[in-house]
Amino acid sequence: AQNNGHSLALTEESAHVGHMKAVCFLRPTGINIGLLVKELSSPRFSEYHIYFSGILPPSLLNLLAENDAQERVRQVQEFYADFLPINPDLLSLNCRNTLPMTASAGTPKARDHAALYQRNLMGLQSMLLAMKRQPAAIRYQKSSNMARQLAVDVGESISSDQIFHFRRGSGRQRGAGNMLLLILDRMDDPVTPLLSQWTYQAMVHELLGLNNSRVILRGVPNVSKDLEEVVLSSAPGHDSFFQSHRNSNFGELGEAIQKLLQDYQARSQEHQVSNLKSIEDMQQFMEKYPELRSQSHTVSKHVAIMGELARLVEVCSLMDVSAFEQDLACADDQAGHLKELMTKLDSATVKIPDKLRLGMLYALRYENATPNNAIPAVKEAMKRGGVSADNVMLVDAILRYAGSRARGPGLYGTNKDVTSKLMKSFMTSVQGVSNVYSQHSPVLMDTVEGVAKGKLRGETHPMMLSGGGTSVNVEGMPLPQEILIFMVGGVTYEESTKVNQFNQSNAGKVRIILGGSTVHNSTSFLEELKKIMHDR
Repeated sequence: AQNNGHSLALTEESAHVGHMKAVCFLRPTGINIGLLVKELSSPRFSEYHIYFSGILPPSLLNLLAENDAQERVRQVQEFYADFLPINPDLLSLNCRNTLPMTASAGTPKARDHAALYQRNLMGLQSMLLAMKRQPAAIRYQKSSNMARQLAVDVGESISSDQIFHFRRGSGRQRGAGNMLLLILDRMDDPVTPLLSQWTYQAMVHELLGLNNSRVILRGVPNVSKDLEEVVLSSAPGHDSFFQSHRNSNFGELGEAIQKLLQDYQARSQEHQVSNLKSIEDMQQFMEKYPELRSQSHTVSKHVAIMGELARLVEVCSLMDVSAFEQDLACADDQAGHLKELMTKLDSATVKIPDKLRLGMLYALRYENATPNNAIPAVKEAMKRGGVSADNVMLVDAILRYAGSRARGPGLYGTNKDVTSKLMKSFMTSVQGVSNVYSQHSPVLMDTVEGVAKGKLRGETHPMMLSGGGTSVNVEGMPLPQEILIFMVGGVTYEESTKVNQFNQSNAGKVRIILGGSTVHNSTSFLEELKKIMHDR
């Protein structure tokens, strides 16, 4: 079966396997059915047991049946797993290049992304089916054509296919407890993917890359061969340290790894060969040996990752850069920000990718600054600082993709919510910010807080009606007990961390599950932005 350009199949010259049974697990696409039809025309296995990861259209099922002349297919089932569960409350479709897809929605170029759109639609359907939930309501981000299209098509799927008709949940009060599906678009918040990260999982993804739960450490100084590629997974029973500390900040992480190392050293001392005095001691040692070896690998893995993170933080002056990023994201001070930005763009200690991100963050905040719009001067300073001309063009690209005219109103707030911003600032000063590197709160969290309290306005996030219509009248809607948020264009680990913290604070009241086309770091986000730039 083919998936994202990769294929895995037996060659025509392979050994005779007619005595074997074949189990096929694949996505229900026309290409994959074509490959199955070709296989069944000259079958190499005695039986075929076929499982599809999503809804198989009747037309494709008929095509498969018509071409099974030798009746080798024993069963066809749908097993809804067309997505990757990364954390207990984070799901991804592992789909890249969805920013160009969302940017082209509602234009003639949308046809170029039709297959990718279907992949996102089928992935979202699979999430609902795997959770066995029928949303009581579907809402979407009004500023996004793509979010609206997804909302319409998912709504039509649910109303036309009985398979979606699961229980709607049991609420805290009569009429409440129904699941809400909320469809958002990455373009509403282009700032979060550009920021440096300081929690374990997010930091690893930003600085080293965390793809399919794997981290490549090949080429890292002083790393042994068995640690060149390691697994960081939240799967139950796999790595209890990572499960417990994936959302810990950099400082907490250092202390936790130090304690992990001390605990391992203490256990190793207990089981030294010199301490084995009897047959019973030896038997106990052999029973414990596999566990000790596993713990040794876990300790070595986390020490190696932490060591490389610490090295990169120092080499890239990330603490200094990140403090300024946070200030750009959270505060209005055009003159002060411009002065500091120019200093950093001229600095030899600030790396070129960081100069690019800082210039883009400044442009997003001060896009409409009058009378002194300094963006042209910033772009010139970026070029002088070593940013390539092609990358400097990303400043204009991000303003076209997610500037003030394209995105919704929530990124930097509006005049109408000055009071709420002051209140938020007051609460922050009272409660304290854990550190200067975590002041920023993604737009997603304002949306989450609003929808959980029944205060998310219908004018910005309308509700789908049966038949494809929409309504801004969301007054009196029952508070949801479950919310599946799907962000087309991708999510970030910072947003996942904030959602996890929200779920812990609201346990027993409401639970958020965050899904997205992919999980971005700044590198993947900028790569997709370049594709938008070159598509024009």
